[in-house]
Amino acid sequence: MKRKLLFLIGVLSILIGVKAQNVVEPTWESINQRGYPQWFSDAKLGIFIHWGVYSVPAYASKEGYAEWYYRGLMTQDSARLDFQRRNYGVDFQYKDFDRMFKAELWNPDDWAELFRKSGARYVLLVTKHHDGYCLWDSKYAPGWNSVDGGPKRDIVGELTNAVREKGMKMGFYYSLPEWTNPLHIWCVDSPDSIGDYVDNHLIPQFKELVSTYRPSIVFTDGEWWNTSEQWHARELISWYYNIVGDEAIVNDRWGSGGQHGFRTPEYSSGITATDWPWAECRGLGRSFGLNRNEPLSNYLTSDELIRHFVQLVSAGGGMTLNVGPAANGTIPLIQQERLIDLGKWLEINGEAIYGTRPLFINQNRNRNDVPHFYDEKPVSVNRHDDAVDFDWVRNSPDKRISYDNFNAVWNGTFTPERTDVYTFDVEVDDNVKVTIGDDVVIDYVKAVAEESQSNAEESKTKSLTTGKIKLKKGVTYPVKIEYQEINVNAMMRLFISGKEIEKHIFNVSSTKLTA
Repeated sequence: MKRKLLFLIGVLSILIGVKAQNVVEPTWESINQRGYPQWFSDAKLGIFIHWGVYSVPAYASKEGYAEWYYRGLMTQDSARLDFQRRNYGVDFQYKDFDRMFKAELWNPDDWAELFRKSGARYVLLVTKHHDGYCLWDSKYAPGWNSVDGGPKRDIVGELTNAVREKGMKMGFYYSLPEWTNPLHIWCVDSPDSIGDYVDNHLIPQFKELVSTYRPSIVFTDGEWWNTSEQWHARELISWYYNIVGDEAIVNDRWGSGGQHGFRTPEYSSGITATDWPWAECRGLGRSFGLNRNEPLSNYLTSDELIRHFVQLVSAGGGMTLNVGPAANGTIPLIQQERLIDLGKWLEINGEAIYGTRPLFINQNRNRNDVPHFYDEKPVSVNRHDDAVDFDWVRNSPDKRISYDNFNAVWNGTFTPERTDVYTFDVEVDDNVKVTIGDDVVIDYVKAVAEESQSNAEESKTKSLTTGKIKLKKGVTYPVKIEYQEINVNAMMRLFISGKEIEKHIFNVSSTKLTA
């Protein structure tokens, strides 16, 4: 009996030792040594869901993010303020949307079945956006969650069960900061005053969410004005990995100085980095939350969606494709159609998508293999633009042109009505060169090319630059405008003024765009 007991103790000691070796320590070295689960790189397609009290107004500019509705009220954005007062009254507050967010037609099983038919291998639910509203019964958000509020349902729990029953993995988006928390009002209070909020709200709420539902993915957001140390990123990531185990994965939005997480290009043309896993996140239209003000032209057709998805996969990445349900819990039919069409295509072509790797070619014996993702070629777009006044946001001048890292050239003419020294002013994101006749009037190269992928609504980085040139009355001058977009947003406005001419948008004639 004694010998058996000693044997059991010995086995137990070995098991404890093995367990200890697998513990992820709160250091970047230990976290990165643990690495990433292969299932995520193989999955290629996931479904993002932005749904909350912002789904009641479901309103933004035609290119805006509807889930940022409350931020518009904070900044006194005239469009959102007018919309709210006109439709809900002068005394109506954002928190009052909670009682209108009833989810009366929501069926989590129907959602899960639709996502399965789309070909998705995981689902990513926004459990809490920047407004702080929680889709589970969080004790750290009493009266501001879907169980206490309008739906009277644990949306996180019900959808998690439904998704897992369909054989997909469940992940959670979680906003690190909040616009509505008195401990730290994001975008108002100093970023360096966030310590109390992190210690007494963020960390316990994050652990409450993860411990209760154990998601396979954690996608954090809103990190960009603080460091990973201020967010306690190392501690939270390692804790999460130890709680959930080998299948757990996090994204890369953990503050400056972070050294881990799958990359998340947003409304992009994808990236070609192969050192970390990545998946572009985007909507079918231009907003994540449902935007009722959005035109049909913003939506990808099924063919455009499939082609874009294939490009992402060919570069070694994937796509987390967003749906924006209505407040009643239904997913708009146009969004359903796109998902079903993508799923039908994947039923036939999935073998060329799931689990694939980028193509590497060996150039010669003395050099390493290099990736060959896809071929690109110049696109010539014949169109007439009367004015140089564009804000493509995260689009490009034409759907055939890459969203990111594109060059566009306009060629036209200008005939002054008087001899004068003309001033040309340009607002631009990112780079521009304006040549009139033989003279370069403006040659602006932005000092910083990097823009965050996670703060589209706050990352307007337009610059103003100016140039002067003397032009003669009646002379027709050739005009060449060269624009270079580096990353994320794209916009350009060119103004002209003179001694007796008020500043106005520059009009050109006979323009042709080549990109």
